[in-house]
Amino acid sequence: MNLSAVARTDVGEAIERLERMPEFVDAALESATPEELLFRPAPGEFALVEHVCHLRDLEREGYLVRVRRMLSEPAPALEGFDGTAVAENRHYLKQDARAAAQGFEAARRELTGILAALSGDDWERSATFGDERITLTDLVAMIVEHDREHRAQMERLKDQLKSK
Repeated sequence: MNLSAVARTDVGEAIERLERMPEFVDAALESATPEELLFRPAPGEFALVEHVCHLRDLEREGYLVRVRRMLSEPAPALEGFDGTAVAENRHYLKQDARAAAQGFEAARRELTGILAALSGDDWERSATFGDERITLTDLVAMIVEHDREHRAQMERLKDQLKSK
């Protein structure tokens, strides 16, 4: 990931954005029928249930793990998360979207709780991610950007469902 493409945001604002994502997910699922939860807008694109399962699993197994490692280890090498492979292996289309949303909300609450308790120096802790050296501030900016991308994709998907 090219970190120069990730907009740096104020830490407090970033945490607020992160805290709002579960509400967005709940709203996206609220009126969706079982068929709409499974609708893929195009080959290779996620259905609503897949978006939610992906957000849950990445939060638990990617972001929380990375943050904890950055806070407890000196300059760890962070692992990637192959969302497409995980989605296929875990059969996201067969999972309960609302249960996944609850799992995402719990993991996100845990993440934002950790972030809200950090001091100034903690934000400059570093790690290697891919070929880049990143700080915890950079990682949070990446999470905010990832949320933004999924919001946009889910909004387009909901618009397509409305026009069907």
